Amino acid sequence: MLTQYRTVKRFGSAEVVIKKSRFIGYAKPVETEDEAIAFIESIKKEHWNATHNCSAYMIGERDEIQRASDDGEPSGTAGKPILEVIKNQGMKNVAVVVTRYFGGILLGAGGLVRAYTDGAVIGLAAAEPVYKVLHTEVLVEIDYTWHGKVDNELRNRGMLMGDTSFTDKVTLTCLPLAEETERFIHWMTDITQGQATIIEGESRYIDHDELP
Repeated sequence: MLTQYRTVKRFGSAEVVIKKSRFIGYAKPVETEDEAIAFIESIKKEHWNATHNCSAYMIGERDEIQRASDDGEPSGTAGKPILEVIKNQGMKNVAVVVTRYFGGILLGAGGLVRAYTDGAVIGLAAAEPVYKVLHTEVLVEIDYTWHGKVDNELRNRGMLMGDTSFTDKVTLTCLPLAEETERFIHWMTDITQGQATIIEGESRYIDHDELP
């Protein structure tokens, strides 16, 4: 699994008017090609009367799946520019559709490229770019006598935390970066002098506005 990647948080859309043509940019996070196709088809259905619904998506850890469609615009003036925006913003697992309602003024090849680029940019911005960062859940079970010290150490370290449960012992849910899990466990063992019961759980992606 990738330790981190950039995508969008949710579905989003935004609109820009260029020489009387409306360009509506849509973006959505997707995990599979089927999801991307379904998203594109849903926009086409919503805007069945639009002049064009051009699209692109990029999926996979190594960007294995890359597709682009000009949907009737001159070859290379719509789908490819949208895909290039996804690439230039360092995103993956995302699909983008730019819907155009023709306003009566021809834009030319260069104008179309710029317009579809702008549509993709505003669509991605509306969908809120986010970093997916891999963290590992680590449960740390300690006696109450250790709680103050451990809690203080975790706060000073800026550790991302989950729930804390209080039973006969205190169980802290810590979420270190996946790549730092082993170091974190060694550190926690040291500061508790081996008195903690530490259980390494599953890894999962957590959203970050900036890289930690």
